[in-house]
Formats: sequence, structure tokens, C-alpha cells
Amino acid sequence: MAETLPEPTTRRSGSMENPARFRLVLVGKTGAGKSCSGNTILGRDAFRAEVSQSSVTNKCKKEENEVGGFEVSVVDTPGIFDSTLADDTVSREISKCINMSTPGPHAILLVIKAGRFRAKEAKAIERAEEIFGMDFWKYTFILFTHGDQFQDFKDKLEKAQGKLKEVLKKVENRYHIFNNNKTNDRGQVLELLEKVEKMVEGNGGGNGGEFYSNPIYVDTVERLDKREAELKEFYEKKLEEETKAVKVKYQKILSKAQQDRQEVEKQQQAELDELQRYYNELQRGVRHVVEQIMVPNPVDEMKEMFHTTLRVK
Repeated sequence: MAETLPEPTTRRSGSMENPARFRLVLVGKTGAGKSCSGNTILGRDAFRAEVSQSSVTNKCKKEENEVGGFEVSVVDTPGIFDSTLADDTVSREISKCINMSTPGPHAILLVIKAGRFRAKEAKAIERAEEIFGMDFWKYTFILFTHGDQFQDFKDKLEKAQGKLKEVLKKVENRYHIFNNNKTNDRGQVLELLEKVEKMVEGNGGGNGGEFYSNPIYVDTVERLDKREAELKEFYEKKLEEETKAVKVKYQKILSKAQQDRQEVEKQQQAELDELQRYYNELQRGVRHVVEQIMVPNPVDEMKEMFHTTLRVK
């Protein structure tokens, strides 16, 4: 059975690092339009999206952008809510989703394609509830895609019956209609973020902002912080070692220098500057790297492959 997040035992009041920062997680069935919605929110082609019922996204991915004065990070999830992926794959991607949305998402956007609410949609919602726990409804917004293709769609929602009515009740009628064919319509995006902001405040946020959390999220924050510190310390030591090696190399060259001493010293400084730049780049990417590490993977693996971290995008 795939990993399930336990119910929150205590409410973690999350002071937002910045009052205008939001972490959003997109969930829903394959083909609902999660990736397209992520692109619309961020205002750029951040996620690969195609008009298909097969899952284009097969790995969790996080992208960020400034949108209307908000610092927004979006985690796009693969079709783990309705697909036939192996349990170990599902567990791995759930773990990555948690890593990427720590210390917890301000809003979980349940993406549903407008139209007939079928058993597949209901099953995907049940899976999301199973993974995140009942309390996730307090932090969930329904994002209807393709709602623009239906006349009086809001009226249809007011008359909804069965499972859809039940879901709308659980989210306290919080929903938004997206037209992903008009990514240039930034008004629809700003309206969504305003609704999210209102929900955050309603969840006890005020200027601080509260987000979804549970013991796994709390543990994950501690684990990521520890791994981040370990990797940064490792890079600092590597920089120190390689700086010494460069200096020794040039000392030998200088002692036998046939060429101008000034020119040799200039070459040495250029190499030291480039070494510093290289490790500064690695340091900046540390958080992204540790977000990719699953719970069983020791940070030593990343140390052995430290030079590859620049390629992790």
C-alpha cells in the first residue's frame, strides 16, 4: 500500500517567511490539467503539458515565480492519484512532494476537469484524502479547468448533486474556474491567489499565514535542514582542499618560472576565482538537491556525486 500521511496532531502555525509567499501543490487525476494550470499560475512554460489522458508528468517537479507581488512555488504531481504506478514509485513521489512543499503547502489545489463528474474523478479525490488525511480539506481549493467551455458553469455547480456536491461541501464551496487557453489572462490568476490568501487568513494566518502540516512534514523539515547543512559543510571542505591544491600547484610553477611572475599570479587568481564561483553555484543549489533525496538515501551518496548536482534541474 502506498504511503499515507498521518492526521495532524497539532496545528503548526506557520509564520510565512514572507507575508506574500505561497506554496501550492497540484493534485488530481491524469488529464485533469494540472501541468497546464501550473503554467498558467506561474505565467510561463514551467511544466510539460499535453492534451492527453495519459500522464505526461511522471515525477514531482517544483517551479517558482513572482506573480502579482506574490512569491509562488508550485509543485506539480504525477498521476499518482489514479494511475497504475507501482506502490514504491507512488511512495517515492509522495516523499518528493513532501520534500518540495516543506514546511507545508498553504493550499492544495484539487484540479478537476469541468464536465461530467465521473468515478475516476471521485477515485482520485479519495486517493488524495487517503494520502494527506481528512484535515487536508481545510487547505484545499478546487480548480476547475475548461470551465469556460460551459455556459453558466457556476449555476451548474450550485445545482451539483452526488459526489461533486459532497466534495464542494468538504471544501466549503472554495473553487476557482481556470481557462488554461488564456494564460495571458492574469486576472484569473490574481483572483485565485486572492482566494488562497483569504483561505490562509481564515485558517488562522493573519499576517503570518497557516499552512497544512502533520508530523511527517515536521520531521521532513528537520531532515532536510540537517542534510542541507551537511552538504554545505562538505562543499566548504572541498573548496578549502582544492584551493590549497591550486596554491601548491602555482607555488611550484612560480619556483621554476621562466615566464613573468605577474602573469603566473594572474593565472592563479583566475583559477581560484573560478573555483570559488563553482562552489558558490553548488551551495546555491543545495536545497534543491536535498529535496530530491528520498528518506532511505544517505547524504553520503550525494557527497560521492557532488559534481553532478549542477545538472539536477
